[in-house]
Amino acid sequence: MADLSINCGGIKSPNPFWLASAPPSNTAYQNCKAFEQGWGGTVWKTIGEPVMNVCNRYGGFDLNGVKLAGLNNIELISDRHIDTNFKEIAETKKLWPDRAVIVSLMVESKKETWQDIVKRTVDTGCDGIELNYGCPHGMSERGMGAAVGQVPEYCKMITEWVTEVSTIPVLVKLTPNVTDIIYPARAAKQANADGLSLINTINSIIGIDLDTLEIQPSVAGKGSHGGYAGPAVKPIALHLVSQVVRDPEVGLPISGIGGINNWKDALEFILLGATSVQVCTAVMHYGFRIVEDMIDGLSNWMDEKGFKTLDEVRGKSLQRIDDFGNFNLLHKTTARIDQDKCIHCNLCYVACEDGAHQCIDLIPVNGHNKTVVREEDCVGCDLCAIVCPVEGCITMERKDDSSETKTWNELVSQFKDEDKELTWENLAEFQKKHGIVIH
Repeated sequence: MADLSINCGGIKSPNPFWLASAPPSNTAYQNCKAFEQGWGGTVWKTIGEPVMNVCNRYGGFDLNGVKLAGLNNIELISDRHIDTNFKEIAETKKLWPDRAVIVSLMVESKKETWQDIVKRTVDTGCDGIELNYGCPHGMSERGMGAAVGQVPEYCKMITEWVTEVSTIPVLVKLTPNVTDIIYPARAAKQANADGLSLINTINSIIGIDLDTLEIQPSVAGKGSHGGYAGPAVKPIALHLVSQVVRDPEVGLPISGIGGINNWKDALEFILLGATSVQVCTAVMHYGFRIVEDMIDGLSNWMDEKGFKTLDEVRGKSLQRIDDFGNFNLLHKTTARIDQDKCIHCNLCYVACEDGAHQCIDLIPVNGHNKTVVREEDCVGCDLCAIVCPVEGCITMERKDDSSETKTWNELVSQFKDEDKELTWENLAEFQKKHGIVIH
């Protein structure tokens, strides 16, 4: 059986699945219950400055009958007394010595305040600290959370205050609400952080009630921006994790966060370089028990593929990421429709006809329309396969024999060597030579 144990910046856990700093990790009761179900670690809901939360706190984004495709929240950090939190953190760690207990912190930007809470946190016996530089609502208006994470200089300054006095690993949690996440990541590295957590929630307004015209969630008729999470944010999170991992100046372990619903989602983060993964919305939706399927699914996949440890898996897909200019322009695919699987919904035709390149025909056959791809006109965009509701009905088949390759960067360099300008006419000459038809 595969070994799922990890070491994320000096924080060890029996598997990579951690609770994210959020409502599910708010109390000792919840965290201990999670550990009983099999979670490898927890990031305790952020503690720090005194706060009061409001009703209502959450807004859900449903899509075509799928509940909570996205979740917006305006909840703040822990509203329980900080002494109660410290007491429960210490108790939880004593009860579960083999699990990772990380404490998320957020206080005002004063050196003495940060260093005091860090020392008190270390005294609980926890395994690590996570600095919350990502919260996009409420706390940011008080100069904390994303207000720190959006300014690399602040990120570096506060992290230095923390690492000066911390005797346990320090992770910095990054906000996605920036132009370029690389700069705060580098700042954390320069300040001697042991690792990074990303992403925190995305600034959003979840929707408007069209009867009352109120922003959702509504607090006595008023609303605001909040943090967006859930399955819908996963593609954004994967991209930002890959950016940070690939940057040669960062070089820190990553705890991946954002839209992780099952073991496959978690594995995608690991394949892009994450060491641990953190989960919130899926637990709020389905409960702590989901970790059992996550552990089984990841372990079975590793056994099937012949991987013994997660170190052998981590980052395996990074080499597949490249710039557009390095893609092969001569790679050719066309759509193929399996008529035996087709249910004649005609979605592929509508998508191609109105949204793509008009290369699918409807041919009347026995009272229904048969969808047929005109391969000579198909540009291989893949839209028809994506919208098809039947798995495997439409596939993209490769047509080139891979004997020739030419990237955009190579083509531009070739034009330069041949003293040609990059014009539509010269580009059309290249396309004609290789049988590429644009219509």
